[in-house]
Amino acid sequence: MRGTKKYSHVIDTPDPGKWELAGYEAALPITEKSNPITRELDKADPAQIVQLLKDCDAEIFQEEDEGLVNYKRLYSDSVLKTMIDIIGKVQEVLKEPDNTLIVLSGGGASGRLAFLMAVSFNKLVKGLGQQPQYTYIIAGGDRSLVASHEGPEDSALLGIEDLNKVCEGKKKVIFFGISCGLSASYVAGQLDFCMNNLNTFVPVLVGFNPVTMARNEKIEDFHSTFRQVAERMEKLQESHKAFILNPAVGPEGIAGSSRMKGGSATKVILETLLLTAHKTVSKDSEISKKCLLEILRTYERAHKVTYSHSKKIAALVKQAGTSLQKKAYVYMVGWHTLGIIAIMDGAECIPTFGADINDVRGFLIGDRSEMFNKEADLIAQGPKFAFSEEDFVKTILPSLTELDTVLFLFTVDDDLVEVEKLAVQVKERTSNMQALCHATVGQYLPASLKKLFPSLISIMWPILFLEYEGNFIQRFQRELSTKWILNTVSTGAHVLKGKILRNYMVDLKVSNSKLFGRAVSILQRFTGHSQAKCLEVLLQVIYDPEPLSDAIRAAEVSKHIAVATDKSKVVPTALLCLFRNCSVQEACSRLDAATSVRDALDAALNAPGRKRGASKSDPDENST
Repeated sequence: MRGTKKYSHVIDTPDPGKWELAGYEAALPITEKSNPITRELDKADPAQIVQLLKDCDAEIFQEEDEGLVNYKRLYSDSVLKTMIDIIGKVQEVLKEPDNTLIVLSGGGASGRLAFLMAVSFNKLVKGLGQQPQYTYIIAGGDRSLVASHEGPEDSALLGIEDLNKVCEGKKKVIFFGISCGLSASYVAGQLDFCMNNLNTFVPVLVGFNPVTMARNEKIEDFHSTFRQVAERMEKLQESHKAFILNPAVGPEGIAGSSRMKGGSATKVILETLLLTAHKTVSKDSEISKKCLLEILRTYERAHKVTYSHSKKIAALVKQAGTSLQKKAYVYMVGWHTLGIIAIMDGAECIPTFGADINDVRGFLIGDRSEMFNKEADLIAQGPKFAFSEEDFVKTILPSLTELDTVLFLFTVDDDLVEVEKLAVQVKERTSNMQALCHATVGQYLPASLKKLFPSLISIMWPILFLEYEGNFIQRFQRELSTKWILNTVSTGAHVLKGKILRNYMVDLKVSNSKLFGRAVSILQRFTGHSQAKCLEVLLQVIYDPEPLSDAIRAAEVSKHIAVATDKSKVVPTALLCLFRNCSVQEACSRLDAATSVRDALDAALNAPGRKRGASKSDPDENST
């Protein structure tokens, strides 16, 4: 859909990327391709890192180009029409609140976003004097909200069991299953269950690959692949019994890291859709494309507003990177939903960068009494699940050092006395304090608070004269802005620490089947070796020092993951084994001796006389 003058784009998106051309890494889904924009991200300085990730985020809002592969984009007519059809279904549930429910579900980053949005929309309906109508499900339960726990994402049967529990006794349920890569078995099981019970459920799949690129490997202990589930939904969409929302938003800045662009696009799409449903029900008005576009453009403007602070964001990237390089920590302390975003960002660094739990960590300040399904699962469960203000003050504050970075996240509407009190305590331990503060035009920070922070990113938002539901647009803009900044800071800090090679997460945790498959793919891309050879070496590293037996080779992937989950540097070790044709022990020694993972791999990749895996190893070329 071409933007009219009234709804024209507010940001200049980069030229359509090479990833849209036919044949670019053709064997890979869009969400797993390498983004040409960030091909040399590992060599970038902080300012360049911010610019490159800004350009990647801008691709969310890019319109389709008929001269390229015809992927559906966010503003495509077919995507907007599907959103309008879904809004009609949501309206039915909002008009009949008794025994109805709107469920948002996913694993990992998608499950955390489901939680965030359920919290926000329950707050919205409560403000209208209504009972909560939203709930969330996350693979692994509430513990997965605050700590990395990727394994449960692989169980379709667990997904069905969890969905059954929250929907018991409901007569009508709208189910949003979020899987950015159309790959999570947990969500596939839930969607399949919904389609078998269409008298109660309206299933909606949200992701960012075409159905033809959905994951097609067999799901352990289940009868369908994800692609088969999605294809069945496609057929049901013709009769409006199921829906698929899957615009292409382009590859991630770090290949496969859907916590970034995929997460942001999920937030934009679902909040736009649900806000429009609430707005049209309360006003008893027609659902229109105009209403959708008005809200979508506010998110697009949020991109422009956020990245107008690129210089200060880059300084924060540099500071966070310095802390990680010196083996110190980055702590993010956020008020209300900004705290949820901080927790999300920290937890997601563990599988993405093989990070330690404390490397980048978020804490939530403020009332959380109505947030969690089972908060009891989180309280007093040990340091891994610590996320509250009390946890920060008791366990983190006493051990803070001058090398650590602490980032405060708040709005001028929050309790600034409380912010100042905590900031004074932190300043006694470290001068590396930064703040991200959101305000509306005409609001200002007290001078006493302002002077506590050596560096302050103050984002000023225009006044929006809107009805009650519309006020949430500003809340959502601030959340997305915070997410973009935190994603950029944590990603940039790990780039500076040497955890990225080109734009690949080469030190990922092999903690579920998706990450296992990605590990094999990374080995193939960089070495040019066959899938069988790469798999063999990956298993050697996972099981070291135990020799590989035929029984191990024949085992289900879940067994390999169970062994690999607690091991560090699995993929870098396997890469070095393949690059240098050396033993696991020698590869480990080389990694230990190097200043960073990237330095060890780059030295091996460019070693004199080493035959590179021809063009196959070049991520610019097709790979299998």
